Amino acid sequence: MTNDTRTPAASGQHGGASHGSAGKPSILKQPKQVWAVAFACVIAFMGIGLVDPILPAIAKDLRATETQTELLFTSYLLITGLAMLITSFISSRIGARATLLIGLGLIVVFAALAALSGSVDAVIGFRAGWGLGNALFISTALATIVGAASGGSSAAIILYEAALGLGIAVGPLVGGLLGSIAWQGPFFGVAVLMAIAFIAITVLLGKDDKATRQPTKLSAPLRALRDPGLLTLAIAALFYNIGFFTLLAWTPFALPKTFTPLDLGVTFFGWGLAVAVSSVWLAPLLTARVRRTTALAIALPLLALTLIVAGVFAAVTAVLVVCVIVGGIFLGVLNTVLTESVMEATDLPRSVASSSYSAVRFVGGAIAPPLAALIKALTGSVGIPFFVGAVSVLVATVVILARRSALARVDGEAEPPAITEADAIGLGDAA
Repeated sequence: MTNDTRTPAASGQHGGASHGSAGKPSILKQPKQVWAVAFACVIAFMGIGLVDPILPAIAKDLRATETQTELLFTSYLLITGLAMLITSFISSRIGARATLLIGLGLIVVFAALAALSGSVDAVIGFRAGWGLGNALFISTALATIVGAASGGSSAAIILYEAALGLGIAVGPLVGGLLGSIAWQGPFFGVAVLMAIAFIAITVLLGKDDKATRQPTKLSAPLRALRDPGLLTLAIAALFYNIGFFTLLAWTPFALPKTFTPLDLGVTFFGWGLAVAVSSVWLAPLLTARVRRTTALAIALPLLALTLIVAGVFAAVTAVLVVCVIVGGIFLGVLNTVLTESVMEATDLPRSVASSSYSAVRFVGGAIAPPLAALIKALTGSVGIPFFVGAVSVLVATVVILARRSALARVDGEAEPPAITEADAIGLGDAA
């Protein structure tokens, strides 16, 4: 695993982070085990938007309320977040390979069980198990890719980000295509693809070197929140994620009922593509020119404005679809900048910082979907949940600006620690 100890000044950026060393290492010439893990990453990240296109179909076929259906996100995200508190403890003891396989195995089992379920409560429960598997897999995958990749850590991270972007973009489209057949289709699809990934990793990924393991204490992630910078970013991310998942999870119900799963899939394919492009290309361009906290202070209000427009024009289908896609641009920037900010904020071990930050921010993602449905049920308006999401994103903006002094390291105003790129870039990508 490669360390990058350069400061922002040394890399020629204003608070931006470098993603690799000089030169242009190829991401295509990689060992088979790297491609096996990368393929599994694509499928895992597909799970973020896979359910979106089939939410109305699940509600109709299982006779569930909108609030019950939105709990499919809540159970998945809440358990993913809580599990992040123990993933570093587990992987540091049993090794990356075993952690990956356990995570993949759980996803296969619970995705299949969700597809076979006959009630919304059962699907909610099995999505929670899916979230546990996802946490174990995602928290370990990037470090595994970096450890096995050729061409240095830069090529490995580019490959990981490509897998992330592809998964986020393709997930809703696959969900829409398979959901057009039956709402169970996307779940069965994930189970089959993850089973293939499980076999590939079993065959191609070598055993871990026990001598290199450094066991982490179980309490380390919670104790890490004592760090002012990390706590500030985690709280901001919690409120930001409420806006994020309001846009992602509530929009399928706000759009007309005439929208088929495929229509929703195409809409959120555009959203995912915007997230991927802005995360990989736009965010680095922005952080090369302004400080990270400035980038956050720009992108967060723009996301809030997008949510306000979505709320005002919730009854206008074309405007709402455009808001979803435009929102994806700001979401991609924010995900990357928040990730890099957490990377620079503390000298704690990266795996510990990742667990702490992810656990807190996933709470926001878990709250947003059922909250949006409850607000609609109480007010009768499909637009008001977007306004609530916008207010939450503005709260995140205030947190960043009010606590800017605690984020001096993030802006390169204090000496940053030596960083492990694999742990750093993956902090915010598993949502």
